[in-house]
Amino acid sequence: MAPVTDWRPARLHAIRDLTPDIRLFEIAPEGGFAPPAPGSHVTVAVTIGGRPDARSYSTVGPCADGLCRIAVKRLPDSRGGSAWMHGLAPGARLTLAGPRNHFPLGRGRPGYLLVAGGIGITPIYGMALALAASGAPVRLLYAARRRADLAFADELRARLGERLALFVDEEGGRIDLPAEIAALAPGGEAYVCGPIGLLEAAKRAWAASGRPVEGLRFETFGNSGRYATEPFTVRIPRLGREIVVARNQTMLEALEAAGVGMIFDCRRGECGLCTVRILSAEGVVDHRDVFFSDGQKAANTHLCTCVSRAAGGSLTIDTADRTA
Repeated sequence: MAPVTDWRPARLHAIRDLTPDIRLFEIAPEGGFAPPAPGSHVTVAVTIGGRPDARSYSTVGPCADGLCRIAVKRLPDSRGGSAWMHGLAPGARLTLAGPRNHFPLGRGRPGYLLVAGGIGITPIYGMALALAASGAPVRLLYAARRRADLAFADELRARLGERLALFVDEEGGRIDLPAEIAALAPGGEAYVCGPIGLLEAAKRAWAASGRPVEGLRFETFGNSGRYATEPFTVRIPRLGREIVVARNQTMLEALEAAGVGMIFDCRRGECGLCTVRILSAEGVVDHRDVFFSDGQKAANTHLCTCVSRAAGGSLTIDTADRTA
């Protein structure tokens, strides 16, 4: 994994609550902040349990006034980053890196379908504003569990009008992805960010449509799974090791902390470099990655340690590490 080298000091300029658990942070980096391209993210140096760490957050909106804006959802199953961020007050000193972009928006397409679930609205929001400003044909589907969770809904309605469709789980709202993809102009692209279930559904619907695979683009956040996050035990017989993965810790982090040599890059369940072989599983393997296909996940022979977990049991694995 390439080290982050472009750290620079910054100051927390202002905060604003968007929903009961999503907070907008306006950050003033030293030396100013050039407007990032839609889909960009920045990395923030945080302190978790007294130890330095880093978290990446999508930039929100055009950020054309020299301020970097990010929105952070406080999660009960967080590894500590969201709680640390929500504990900050205006004036706090920060260290920032980026922006970088692994979720770039293509230009000049005949149509755009944007799909956001929950906090996944953060990169999609900037894309929607940019496309609306350019006059591009765009439709945004925005889903949340509760109506109170729809951050930026008013701003998006003002800019998109009827091109915005809202779906609220507790009101029975559901996105019909096959129908929405069928209505997208030939050659159009879809951009999706949200929980793992939404990403998997989008991938299935896109594949069934017969459209080119490169026309579907997505961004992940690795804290979303099908089961509640809880501690579990990992056994590595070849190394004679038994390691407990805490609730607020990824399996990759636990293995690293225990001195098990690991290969990794994205830490987002996308690249597959941190994959290990599953020898046996007690309980359910909660696959939270977008690297493996549905069939591979069902086979339960491998998992991505950066995001996936065990629910209600333990895992016995083998790794690429060859040290005793």
